Amino acid sequence: MEFSQEQKMYAEIVQKAWEDAEFKKELIANPVATIEKFIGKELNLPEGKTLVVRDQTDESAVYINIPAAKQLEDVELSADQLESVAGGLQTIAIWPPISVVPKWPPIICFPPGPEPELL
Repeated sequence: MEFSQEQKMYAEIVQKAWEDAEFKKELIANPVATIEKFIGKELNLPEGKTLVVRDQTDESAVYINIPAAKQLEDVELSADQLESVAGGLQTIAIWPPISVVPKWPPIICFPPGPEPELL
């Protein structure tokens, strides 16, 4: 699998933050300036967007990232998707794709107790 330039840059920034506490501190305080200094060029963030960096290295915490909800009214189907629908192909899609990497051992959210009775 080939990584994109953005994925490679992201990996380098994360690696630098793991290795250099001062860089990590600057990255959290002022992410755009720190990344621009690190990569040597200007970031092209879309107008009105900000870059937020959160330190998620605390191993005693579980982090959940909640992505923005997609507006299904604004979505148009591609020709292939339309063909699948017209041809009767049945698929189930989950949007947004969910990626959860739990810490091990898993955290028990509910206390143990008797198994519920089936009706």
